[in-house]
Amino acid sequence: METAALYHRPDSEMAYLKDQKHFQIRLKTKHDDVVKVELLYGDPYGTKVNEKDEGTWEYQVAEMKRVYATKQHDHWITEVVLPLRRLQYAFHVYGADGQEYLYDDRRIYRYSDVGIEKLSCFRMPYLHECDRIKTPEWVTNTVWYQIFPERFANGDPANDPKNTLEWGSKKPTPENFFGGDLQGIIDHLDYLQELGINGLYLCPIFTAYSNHKYDTIDYFNVDPAFGTKETLKELIDQAHERGMHVMLDAVFNHMGDFSMQWQDVQKYGRDSRFAKWFHIHDFPVSYEETANFEFARNLNYDVFANTPHMPKINTADPQAREYLLNVATYWIEQFDIDAWRLDVANEIDHEFWKDFYERTHALKKDFYVLGEVWHSAQEWVGHKEFDAVMNYSYTEPIIAHFVKKELTAAEMVDMLQEQLMLYRDQTNRVMFNALDTHDTERILTLCHGNKDLEKQTLAFMFTQYGAPCLYYGTEVGMDGGADPDCRKCMVWDQNQQDHEMFNFTQKLVKMRRKYSQLWSKSRLEFKSVDKMSNFIIFKRQDQDMQVNCIFNTGTQPQKYTLGENDQIILQQNVTEDGQIKPDGFCIIRIN
Repeated sequence: METAALYHRPDSEMAYLKDQKHFQIRLKTKHDDVVKVELLYGDPYGTKVNEKDEGTWEYQVAEMKRVYATKQHDHWITEVVLPLRRLQYAFHVYGADGQEYLYDDRRIYRYSDVGIEKLSCFRMPYLHECDRIKTPEWVTNTVWYQIFPERFANGDPANDPKNTLEWGSKKPTPENFFGGDLQGIIDHLDYLQELGINGLYLCPIFTAYSNHKYDTIDYFNVDPAFGTKETLKELIDQAHERGMHVMLDAVFNHMGDFSMQWQDVQKYGRDSRFAKWFHIHDFPVSYEETANFEFARNLNYDVFANTPHMPKINTADPQAREYLLNVATYWIEQFDIDAWRLDVANEIDHEFWKDFYERTHALKKDFYVLGEVWHSAQEWVGHKEFDAVMNYSYTEPIIAHFVKKELTAAEMVDMLQEQLMLYRDQTNRVMFNALDTHDTERILTLCHGNKDLEKQTLAFMFTQYGAPCLYYGTEVGMDGGADPDCRKCMVWDQNQQDHEMFNFTQKLVKMRRKYSQLWSKSRLEFKSVDKMSNFIIFKRQDQDMQVNCIFNTGTQPQKYTLGENDQIILQQNVTEDGQIKPDGFCIIRIN
């Protein structure tokens, strides 16, 4: 056995209180190197007064299950109930080579070398309910719909900005405007309800210079081109009446250079009352322009990326910090929003996010805090900072296999399983899964117009852990390249909409919501992943039902035999004799 591959970290996603009763423990080993793992666990105080006592330790044995197996690692999991809310534990590991080892808090050693009573166990001294990571239950039943407000619908031409173009008359650019606004969203709430959507994610709506509004000027006001606070209140109230939650988007990493605070710094320099609100190296603030509006050289202040128009906020400054925290609570208190999506969240200090989480959840216990993090995010979701992150690290392997054909099915599944093991189960349940957003190419474009492939990829995402999100227009066949082309005007002309795609998406959303508890709470178990044919079979099972999901991402038809009483929930490219063709799938309820 390769003992160097044994890995466990206490008081983390590998050892945590899952709910009020169940404590989950995980162990990672080298793939196919271990045949059995037993968890030895019990009360730290059993018959021992403390760790120095030589008394016999009373322990129980729980056999761990190999839940996930990748090319490199196996992941073993078990859950135990702790009536006294305290625990000490160690692992008894059985190697494929016949060797047995004990793994405790101090070392790894041969099972025969020392008695159980000599173990220096991993400890969880006391499990405080207030420390348990809790995520909002409503998110597990949510299908999100992302709206880029300037391009969704023009409901009130009276608030159009200067030089507004006719809807969809030109390709989108970073500078042009088409008049999309909040009234346009209100006007189409019935449409979204018909689609089955119950979560609205709006890109920034606050006063800003650009059409994307990520360069905030005034955090306490709705951009005049989008409407008024009264319009926003009407939108949120109407959404709530339809059972929809509303998530707003905020940028606390940087402000726009037209903000009052930055204008004051430019005018008064070191003497500005906002000078400490930003990361300024010397005064006066300056930079060297280039041909690219979004890129500058020789900046003497910190910014987002390289754009001189988005100076970075110093969230460690007490006054700047309090200002932003007041922004966070204002829109909850006054407008009853349900969630914040936080732009460039990984570039802000952890202490700020801890305060942010505490303030928002003090107002709404089931509030949802979603951070934009494109990489591993344990440090944010493993503490009370974010409930979840935009799960690019999970959806990117899906796209790399299904769409780009850069990964085999086995390689994709390995990456998905490793991602799931980075986070607690309750966190995985509320992760935000999207195949495309305002920052990426649209999924249909990535699929080179192959709508069967697009549907297959969407169906796979909708059967995974986490809350799925549709980017506006996907349901009617919209395409688009990289930003700004992915921010086209929503197609409302029914003659230009793909109604078959709408019907499919509607069925997909209905399936997700009907079986929401299954998708969110049951374990995802890959039953078969054929490395040669790219034929993927996995199941989701709870106490009440089992659903098998079969996807053919290969180039040849594959046979799947239904049980006598099995019920097809949703399928595509499946022949009458059970052949699943390329780009096909079948989702089956097993009876």
